[in-house]
Amino acid sequence: MKKIFLFCLCGILCSTVVFSQAKPKLKKGPRLENQIKQYWFVLIKTGPNTEADSTSKKILLQKHMANINKLYYDGILKVAGPFGENENHWEGLFVFDCATKEEAENYVQTDPAIAAGLFTVDVVPWYTAPIGSFVKGKPHH
Repeated sequence: MKKIFLFCLCGILCSTVVFSQAKPKLKKGPRLENQIKQYWFVLIKTGPNTEADSTSKKILLQKHMANINKLYYDGILKVAGPFGENENHWEGLFVFDCATKEEAENYVQTDPAIAAGLFTVDVVPWYTAPIGSFVKGKPHH
């Protein structure tokens, strides 16, 4: 009797796992190319302020990170991150969700490390559909 019970329980568990892993049906929606929206790509480069001591740099970088968090939680900053070592003097990037270049430049200037000259930036329009993530694997529909 125990063997039958365990066999049935095993069958139920296996079928639950199989059915729960079935791929959902893809939903029809607007095509990605019809969802394209303008964002602002900010290329962060090494700035002219090379005189700051290590303590000042540390404080400015802490404030830089606090500003990144604020802009992210305000819904303005969509992507941010540093580059690895490179010969281009590229330090990192931001992607802002705002209406104009002037607005993006104003957000850039809220960053204490940029305002202090540790970094300089290029701000250009960038276009993409407002989807996706950096989660590993294929997107779920």
